[in-house]
Amino acid sequence: MLLRFVVASDGHYGEKNTAYDQYFATLVEQINKQRLQTPFAFCVINGDIVHDDKVHYPAAKTALDNLQLQYYVTQGNHDHVTPEEWELTWKMPVNHSFQIGKNTMLLCTTSDDKGTYLCPDVKWIESQLEEHRQQDHVFIFMHINPVKLSKYGVDCPELLDVFSKYKNVKAVFNGHDHDEEGIKTRNNIPFIFDAHFGGSWGTSYRGFRIVELLADHSMATYIMDPLAKINEVVV
Repeated sequence: MLLRFVVASDGHYGEKNTAYDQYFATLVEQINKQRLQTPFAFCVINGDIVHDDKVHYPAAKTALDNLQLQYYVTQGNHDHVTPEEWELTWKMPVNHSFQIGKNTMLLCTTSDDKGTYLCPDVKWIESQLEEHRQQDHVFIFMHINPVKLSKYGVDCPELLDVFSKYKNVKAVFNGHDHDEEGIKTRNNIPFIFDAHFGGSWGTSYRGFRIVELLADHSMATYIMDPLAKINEVVV
């Protein structure tokens, strides 16, 4: 196996009439348990970490800090903070990248402090793809689906034009649509959803997605529901 990581989104810490403390605790417990079986390189919490009020960030971060691995975050439409406030909390900018061997990860914001549905910063993504064009794979994480493949996605045709120039774009990971748990393809790029681990609506389970880049460069992925493995595919 070349790389193994985990993605979860939509915790909605602080949403009224939900057991958000328990949702976060369950996520952390189950990811840590999976890590003991086979290690992860990292985890991405892919947006909507809190629910509309930045007062919840300290408690949400304290909960996530119990993850026993390096984790990264992206901004969702319910994460109502400025870029400066985001960086102060998470010690990383709203658009950032990192590398593990021949793999590059891009993490992008798709919203702002008002909760606007936005296309990601296409110029920043293009500059990153150009910088890392010699990498084997680029994995991209953004909260809102950018090619209108889901009910609450947005349409960003310029982004698809950019993706078409770089054949090492391996997959795009999206949250936001709590009832989307599968993989949808556009221009041969898989857009991969992971349902939700919190919030008041969506799939009947609250879980997370595991991704495994195999030795032949194919990608196995499945969802933990959060106790059982479901929806396993190889792409």
